[in-house]
Amino acid sequence: MTASPHARFLAARDFLHRHRTDYAAACAGYRAPELDDFNWALDFFDVQARANATPALWVVEEDGSERKLSFEEMAARSNQVANWLRDCGVRRGERVLLMLPNRVELWEAMLAAIKLGAVLVPTTMLVSSADLDDRMRRGAIRHVIAQASETAKFADLPGDYGRIAVGGAVPGWRDFAASGAAARDFVPDGVTRATDPLLLYFTSGTTAQPKLVLHSHQSYPVGHLSTMYWIGLQPGDVHWNISSPGWAKHAWSCFFAPWNAGATVFVYNYERFSARACLDTIVRCGVTSLCAPPTVWRMMIKEDLAQWRPPLRELVGAGEPLNPEVIDQVERAWGIRIRDGFGQSETSCQIGNSPGQPVKPGSMGRPLPGFRIALLDLDDLPAQEGEIAIALDPAPLGLMLCYEGDAAKTADVMRAGYYHTGDTARVDADGYYFYVGRNDDVFKSSDYRISPFELESVLIEHPDVLEAAIVPSPDPLRLAVPKAFVALRPGVAASRELAGALFAFARARLSPYKRIRRIAFAELPKTISGKIRRVELRRLEAAEQAAGQGRPAEYREEDFSA
Repeated sequence: MTASPHARFLAARDFLHRHRTDYAAACAGYRAPELDDFNWALDFFDVQARANATPALWVVEEDGSERKLSFEEMAARSNQVANWLRDCGVRRGERVLLMLPNRVELWEAMLAAIKLGAVLVPTTMLVSSADLDDRMRRGAIRHVIAQASETAKFADLPGDYGRIAVGGAVPGWRDFAASGAAARDFVPDGVTRATDPLLLYFTSGTTAQPKLVLHSHQSYPVGHLSTMYWIGLQPGDVHWNISSPGWAKHAWSCFFAPWNAGATVFVYNYERFSARACLDTIVRCGVTSLCAPPTVWRMMIKEDLAQWRPPLRELVGAGEPLNPEVIDQVERAWGIRIRDGFGQSETSCQIGNSPGQPVKPGSMGRPLPGFRIALLDLDDLPAQEGEIAIALDPAPLGLMLCYEGDAAKTADVMRAGYYHTGDTARVDADGYYFYVGRNDDVFKSSDYRISPFELESVLIEHPDVLEAAIVPSPDPLRLAVPKAFVALRPGVAASRELAGALFAFARARLSPYKRIRRIAFAELPKTISGKIRRVELRRLEAAEQAAGQGRPAEYREEDFSA
């Protein structure tokens, strides 16, 4: 008798649970489930939810109020929402733009859309009307589910699309609250194929216009078994991923990875980030697993972490590489090492330091179960340092279907039997990977390759530096020299004396050919997902140098005596 989709998925999940700390066995024995028909919300989540009183979602507000729903309650509520959305005209395959904050309705709507077979287009609330216009057109949006406070952004957008508001009545919009009267039993209108489209993500656009990443009913739900393994999640865990909705990382570990594991998704909502408040919340609510972006970790270590004794077992970081100094400070305070990982909107977690394994300083880890990784040079040949690429024979489940509407770009990144990530790394003799940078960010100085990440990691070790971005500054002798754009922590003023101190600080820690030659104090341009746009700084620097202009707060190493 052929095993059900639920049984095949569960077998793969349970295999990774059994080998949670045995990396070699997990990689050697893992087999991705072979699925023809599969709807993760119906075939896995609802089955897991039967008579399951374990909290599935726990949302805590800054004022102390909270909402906590069990797996059983989430299954029933998403059934109601699915029935109601169908009554609102949402059909299988139609695109639904979802623009909500971290509130319970976000998770209800996502589960419901999956059950319906609709295609979700998660969108951050930070987008402008112009951004929305682009997403509505290129994403072929048929329905919008938006926070009531954000509906004005759609007022001038053309098109015939369904409008649903969450959090209050809005003229011309259906009220999501009406879903509470719908039936609690849901019957799908047909079969969902595992390869049917499920999610359409707009990338953060660090180097170019955002691309449209299309995922299937298996590439993210099933593919994120690798993310679950990397984080080390187990049934009963309380997992907090500090992430804003609208980006792939939110789906990574605010949705699929923890629920794949049978863990609780935890959220703490705040108006303005406070490291102390977050640390207090972790202790009070018993958070056992924490994932946070580098910016949050850098703000955390400004506190005396030893004052808190959190019940944390797993700490991970993703979004951008973590600097070694941050990892070391947390480990000294709590005895827990933050484990780095690497992935993209286009994939689930590909490379990571998994639980129980030796962690090498500065390494983002080793390939995770289900992924075969190679480094390729400019001729797509194997190299010790090169572009991170995923073998496609066969393709891993945790890889996108394509770039929607861009066959040429899809073919380019899928060439020569590999998916090309656009990121550069090096690998050591033990198979550990070390991040170098985006292909577009790495540059040459006096014929030496410079990794911005390595130099930035040194700068942020200085107590006055919050963030830094390294770009090439044109130079007649060396072609280019490393220039640092530095954002200082609150309360620290830019000055010539501080610039001199930073030059000396970096010089003592870097090889001569890597020395930072120029420093400018500035606010760093970022994408709306919070990633530094070095491409914007590169363009600015090239234009200013070509015009013979310097920045008002720019300092050069040669201006300071040895």
